[in-house]
This record gives sequence, structure tokens and C-alpha cells, in this order.
Amino acid sequence: MPQSFFRNLLMPVHMQSHVRRVTFDQVRLDRQARAILSDVGAESAELGIVLVGDQRMRGLNRRYRGKDRTTDVLAFAMRDSSAPHPSSPLVPVLLGDVVIAVPTAVRQAKQGHRSLDEELTVLLVHGILHLCGYDHEQNEKEARRMHRRERMILRSLAGWPKLAETARRVRKARQVTR
Repeated sequence: MPQSFFRNLLMPVHMQSHVRRVTFDQVRLDRQARAILSDVGAESAELGIVLVGDQRMRGLNRRYRGKDRTTDVLAFAMRDSSAPHPSSPLVPVLLGDVVIAVPTAVRQAKQGHRSLDEELTVLLVHGILHLCGYDHEQNEKEARRMHRRERMILRSLAGWPKLAETARRVRKARQVTR
């Protein structure tokens, strides 16, 4: 069996959906999460993906960021992002949770003329990078560093040109709403 098979067994991705009446490809999102974790060097990391509605996201954003409005994605790290990953791929590390507001993602996908699956992938990349210590709100240099890394990861995933354009549009939309 290929080594990547065993590596993927060691990368638990837990997905919870608290949203009804919205369909998306959960298998694809799981695969994308594993590919992103591998790309950032977190092969043994454990990740939670939580899909919520706008009301729940607004409550989380208010409670943890002091912003009384919904947002598209939040990341909750379970460890210090500056700490090195364990040297053994057999020791899973709980990286954290990426929380995505699906209704917001649906609206952003429609505005950008793209699929919900593409939008979810872009938001997942963004959230995982936050869990790895990237922070576009810190300063302009860090924002450029994070956006460059987002593009690199999206290039490595299938459908790069469209996803890269999606990432650019999401960034622009975020700048308008902040």
C-alpha cells in the first residue's frame, strides 16, 4: 500500500454540519482538508470542520472577536501555532476547528459565480492557515504572506485557476465588510 494511504489514516478530519437544506460534497471537502493539511506539513494533525448557520456564526464572532455580525470563517486553534509539529507522524496533534458559515458561503459563491464546493474549499484553506499561525489582520506584510500561501495551496488542488480567482474575490469581499 502506498505511504500516503497510511498517512491519510493518521489525519483524522471530523466534520459536523449544523445546517439543513444545503447540499455540498462532504467527501470532496474531507479530501481537500487532508490535502491542505499535507501541504502545510501537518500530516499527523487532527482537524475539526464545523458547518453552521449565520446566527450561530454571528454569536461565535461576537463572543470570541467582539464583532456583532456574521463572518464566513473562524478558526479555533487547540495548540500554540508557533509550536513545532511532533516529529513522529504516528502522534496526532489536535490542530483545531475551522467553523464555516454555510449561508454566507452560499451568498459569496452566488456573488462570485462559482460553486458552493469551491467556496467551501477557499474558506477551508483560509481557516487552516489561521490554525497554522497565519494572520492577515496582524499587518499588511503578514496579509500578503498569508494570501500568497493561500494561492500556493489552491494551485496544488484541482481546479486551481477558478479557485485562485475565488480566493481573490473572497479577500476583496472581506475588505469591504470589515
